[in-house]
Amino acid sequence: MAGSSLLKPKVSPNLRWLTLWGPGLLVMLADCDAGNVVTAAQSGAQWGPQLLLVLLALIPLLYMVQELTVRLGIFTGQGHGELVRSNFGPLWAWISAGGLGIAVLGSLVTEFTGVAGVGEMYGVSRSVSLPLAAAFLAAIVFTGSHKRVDKFAIVIGAFELSFFVVAWHAHPDIHEMFRQMAKLPLSNPQYGYLVAALIGATFNPWMIFYQQAAIADKKLGAQDYSAARFETAAGAILTQLLTAAVLVAVAATMSRDGQQHVFQSVGEISNVLATAVGPRAGRFLFSAGVLGASMVAAIVCSLSLAWGLGEVAGYKRSLEDRPASAPWFYGVYVASVVGSAAIVWLAPNLVSLNVAAQVVNALMLPLVVGLLIALSVTALPPEHRPRGVYLWLVSGIAVVVCAAGVLGASLSFLS
Repeated sequence: MAGSSLLKPKVSPNLRWLTLWGPGLLVMLADCDAGNVVTAAQSGAQWGPQLLLVLLALIPLLYMVQELTVRLGIFTGQGHGELVRSNFGPLWAWISAGGLGIAVLGSLVTEFTGVAGVGEMYGVSRSVSLPLAAAFLAAIVFTGSHKRVDKFAIVIGAFELSFFVVAWHAHPDIHEMFRQMAKLPLSNPQYGYLVAALIGATFNPWMIFYQQAAIADKKLGAQDYSAARFETAAGAILTQLLTAAVLVAVAATMSRDGQQHVFQSVGEISNVLATAVGPRAGRFLFSAGVLGASMVAAIVCSLSLAWGLGEVAGYKRSLEDRPASAPWFYGVYVASVVGSAAIVWLAPNLVSLNVAAQVVNALMLPLVVGLLIALSVTALPPEHRPRGVYLWLVSGIAVVVCAAGVLGASLSFLS
């Protein structure tokens, strides 16, 4: 027995931390999706770097929200919808699931809009690009393994790092950027609308459902809490910096013309960035980033819908199950992917559609964050509940961000 124990490979703590990475980083890469990219580009085109401060200021709440999600997943072993149902009843569970469905549909439409836009930039019809993307997404998830899905998605999402290269080649004037950041035209309805859109782009309801369900499905325990928190913090910073890179690149490029512009397609954004990076390099880097962002987000938000509905409806749901043993789980995933691809195939490719979808997320944020905080103080074991100053900090920042999103959306609708 002693000899056999010596033959067992010892896994170092650092390697164990790396093996646990997946849900937190993946959900953050998905957060920087096509809708996020388009919203950031539109913000930079209309207001230069004046919205950059708003974008970076959202990092603390983004981490706090997802960290509460990590706690709930690890210390209860249940998904978000399941916890809402058991603690607040089926009505609130279905309301939460309804909000999830709206958010996922809006996100998936924007992801496939990104896929179609990139394809059309290279002369590929959406009749070809959309079915190929849908088939690819189905094939990845039908492998029936968390590890394989996480690896595929993270590799795809790594293409988003090209946004940093685009921002670097745009050569922004740092001093002018900081000077512009201090200008906040809060009374302008269009500025408020894009503030709401950036808030909605940062906080997608499906992020909470996905990360909590993935943690519960992978059966992470208390010993994994530190690694999961660190991964979530790194992801929160990364996703906002990636989005900021797009905003800065567009703002720096458009400032040379001295005019505001409202984009109508993904191709137009690419053309603007191509003037700074070069026609071929700019188009390639931007399209690689958008395609990577679109595909990883489509995987995450579709899975979150399949998990979330399963938690509320009670059907079998796990990536470790084969399709034959969890037909509803895989069926919801495929239906959401194919249905959204069909909508984009029939509809025009409008940037305004992407931005509007993010504003809808901002309007749903009070419900999403409110339920999350309520769960954290009721469903968690007492020793792991947020309390004292931290609880007031999370709640206070959440109220301010929710109010900003709702107010920005309301003022633009009334103007």
